[in-house]
Amino acid sequence: MRKINAINRFGIGLIIACSMLFMSKAHAQNNVNAQAIKFSRMLRLVENFYVDTVNIEKATENAIVSMLAKLDPHSMYISRDEVQKMNEPLKGSFEGIGISFNILNDTLLVVATIPGGPSEKVGLRAGDRIMEVDDKPIAGIGLKNSDVFDMLRGKKGTKVNLQIKRKSQTDLIDFTIIRDKIPIHSLDASYMINKETGYIKINRFSSTTTDEFLKAMAELKEEKMKNLILDLRGNGGGLLKAAFELADQFIGEDKMIVYTKGTHSSRKEYKASAYGEFEDGKLVVLINEGSASASEIVSGAIQDWDRGVIVGRRSFGKGLVQQPFPLSDGSVVRLTTAHYYTPSGRCIQKPYEDGVDAYRRDYFSRLESGELFNKDSIHFADSLKYTTLTNKRIVYGGGGIMPDIFVPIDTSANYTYFNTLIRKNVMYPFVLTYIDNHREDLQQKFASFEKFNKNFEVSEEMINQLVSEGEEEGIEKDEEGLKTTLPNITNQIKALIARDLWTQSHYYQVLNDDDDAIEKALEIFKQDLKYSHVLTESPQ
Repeated sequence: MRKINAINRFGIGLIIACSMLFMSKAHAQNNVNAQAIKFSRMLRLVENFYVDTVNIEKATENAIVSMLAKLDPHSMYISRDEVQKMNEPLKGSFEGIGISFNILNDTLLVVATIPGGPSEKVGLRAGDRIMEVDDKPIAGIGLKNSDVFDMLRGKKGTKVNLQIKRKSQTDLIDFTIIRDKIPIHSLDASYMINKETGYIKINRFSSTTTDEFLKAMAELKEEKMKNLILDLRGNGGGLLKAAFELADQFIGEDKMIVYTKGTHSSRKEYKASAYGEFEDGKLVVLINEGSASASEIVSGAIQDWDRGVIVGRRSFGKGLVQQPFPLSDGSVVRLTTAHYYTPSGRCIQKPYEDGVDAYRRDYFSRLESGELFNKDSIHFADSLKYTTLTNKRIVYGGGGIMPDIFVPIDTSANYTYFNTLIRKNVMYPFVLTYIDNHREDLQQKFASFEKFNKNFEVSEEMINQLVSEGEEEGIEKDEEGLKTTLPNITNQIKALIARDLWTQSHYYQVLNDDDDAIEKALEIFKQDLKYSHVLTESPQ
């Protein structure tokens, strides 16, 4: 009898719980419906009685944007026209003619043609100037980058007619180019730094990232790579799937890589598969304050499993999962639905209770607090302590991934002059003009990148010309700043020339010769005991 009563009580309790849940959901739905009616009436009032004519569509978009901004910093509205452009970097391709370009002296200059792309196939070259597009003159009209995209991008299979001015010829040259799919690479660089150490830099996580990474790894392994530097600095994230697949290359079977959880989203776990491309070799991951989201998933998992050494500065702290929801007119809302958590349980997302403006000023707050210069300026509450899963080292939550080895940012006063030359867009146009005037000489003198990297030197004449062009743009010459940063300036110029003559990978190959974080990584690799010691001690 008692057993029957217990069963009855359980059944009644279950019915009451289900009823309460149903009533709660019904109440929430009724509230949403009531607010929708309220907003709809507001729009009708504005349309019928407001003193001036109002664009109701724009007013609705503004209301949506304003509401999302008050929820969290990463929920966002994407208009119908913006949807395709926003998705291109994640899809890993767009449709166009396949060139890298720059607007130099109000003229569209071809900086490079994408290998295998439609422009390369018809014989377009670096240094060519595009004077007309479909019989419309475009030189000297105040051209903007957005104008170039509108003119040269288009549906695969469509034609575009160009008239080109080439230095070696007096007459304009006609080209007809058929647009095609153009890859957007997420891997910037891949090369051997020394006989044992490979380097890979990834700029975003897209649908092509895994394939690009595996191809690069195969090439590096052919060169007998034993150690790997994975550079995620400045990588703002991308697709969760790509981040999971990359982390899976380093972490053993069935180990947690990341999990997500939200109020209306149940816990979802992502675990490593049986095979990874680099589960045993020495690994260093470089991060900084610009490494966010997917970059933090990868570096957090590697740190939590004591799989590799994280070097650099505390990452951005974006651990919110966005899910796209289409609206009736083709626009999309990317709504935050869950948080990312590392395997040890750390929430990646930094606080945003003080509002979007304060959240976006976080970089300046880190500068002001000294966090970017000195690891001792960073303080964590004891409540944020976690332990790694293999060696039980102390790591911290509270937003972002704190590196195992700290490398300060160099923004001393003496770097102001150098940074201003770059910020005011003096450096790159100077290099473009130099290459434009010396392209054939450079190609004849330096038949290979190796020869260029070993023998090319930035001359004093080039530096004087750069300084002069800076003065024309209102940047006063700073003798002390120039003297202090001359190695950085010459290295940057040489790297930009290498990128124009060869590839983005060669740009980093030059630039990384003078990189504190990479030097720290190489120092760790040299000493087996130091590498092991870092992975058994709490972050320095």
